[in-house]
Amino acid sequence: MKNIFLTCLLFITITKTKSQDNISPAPPQNGTIALTHATIHTGNGQVIEDGMIVFSNGKVVDVRATASIADAKLIDCSGKHIYPGLISANTNLGLNEIGAVRSTRDEYELGDINTDIRSVVAYNTDSKIINTVRSNGILLANVIPQGGIISGASSVMQLDAWNWEDAVYKMDGGIHFRMPPLARLSEDNDPVKGAMEHIDEVRTFFREAKAYFDETKHEHTNIKFEAVKGLFDKTQTFFVHCELVKEMMIAVEFAKEFGFRTVIIGGTDSWKIADYLKQNNIAVVLNQMHTLPALQDDDVDMPYKTPYLLQQAGVMYCISDADEETRYRNLPFNAGTAAAYGLTKEQALQAITLNAAKILGIDERTGALEKGKDANIVVSDGDILDMKTNNVIYAFIQGRQIILDNKQKQLYQKYMAKYGLK
Repeated sequence: MKNIFLTCLLFITITKTKSQDNISPAPPQNGTIALTHATIHTGNGQVIEDGMIVFSNGKVVDVRATASIADAKLIDCSGKHIYPGLISANTNLGLNEIGAVRSTRDEYELGDINTDIRSVVAYNTDSKIINTVRSNGILLANVIPQGGIISGASSVMQLDAWNWEDAVYKMDGGIHFRMPPLARLSEDNDPVKGAMEHIDEVRTFFREAKAYFDETKHEHTNIKFEAVKGLFDKTQTFFVHCELVKEMMIAVEFAKEFGFRTVIIGGTDSWKIADYLKQNNIAVVLNQMHTLPALQDDDVDMPYKTPYLLQQAGVMYCISDADEETRYRNLPFNAGTAAAYGLTKEQALQAITLNAAKILGIDERTGALEKGKDANIVVSDGDILDMKTNNVIYAFIQGRQIILDNKQKQLYQKYMAKYGLK
């Protein structure tokens, strides 16, 4: 009976989303486009008033004050704001469609050590959630597998594609280690013992992997070891999901022992050891900010202030939105909250654009509106970090103007018409 109910629910959901079949990936950019007379926030701290951005063949050609230009399609953006495409650094976008229907969830794998699992091949470009997040200016997402102690490899995807091969922006860029919480009780009521056993298991795995790569010749190929080769040659990043000080210090130990390029995801208590993280060159991807602090004695607004404290300490960080209920679309508003608690508006923008690109290893291609980088561009009527005025009217991924319609907008229009409100 349960299976029949879930099947019916899935059928209804699929039927209702048919209205989005008209939303297709945009064709490659044709000709030169110039967005003129706008306030341009470049993502690297600069602001150009009455500015113009010119892009051709998917690349930014020029960013400067508005001037005459020949042989270009002009789009007048007077009174508008132009931003780099926003980057969501911590998502399961495209892996989880309907939480209550198991057949639409593909983010978890069985087992503890899943280094050979790759989120990229499970990424669903037909997800209806993708259209809603890019309506808020999010054009790139780091898609992360879940489950186990080592969940597998994440990939950065651009959010307008026919299939995962078209969508992939950086493939298998990071391996994800989910630190067992040191505050959770084990079977013998020891809050540390059980976690440390799992951590030692992971340490042993990487020591064996290192010994494997030290060999010049292998009698047999070990797929799980081969999947982490990039950690040892630094072509991949070691992402450690943890929150508390002791957990982050263990992450730093891993970085020192194996020479991994290490990034902490979560980092609720990162402000407490900001200088230590700076000294060890550890970056932080901050999670959901609209939450309570980790400890009772912390300031109630500590999650809001953490970006400013990391900024002051010189720690490389970015802001993400790990809230599955809103499916990550509130990313710009998390940054807006940080701007209300110490960051400047341009620092907050950089935390969801250029900083995120640097942490994900894609800053040579995107993250700022600079000559030679991909034309990942968002145009908003108002401040993109402000929930009241954010209204994205144009978006371009690699120069392709994408459709900003989505299921929610279509339902809004439908019922406005039904009740005579438009």
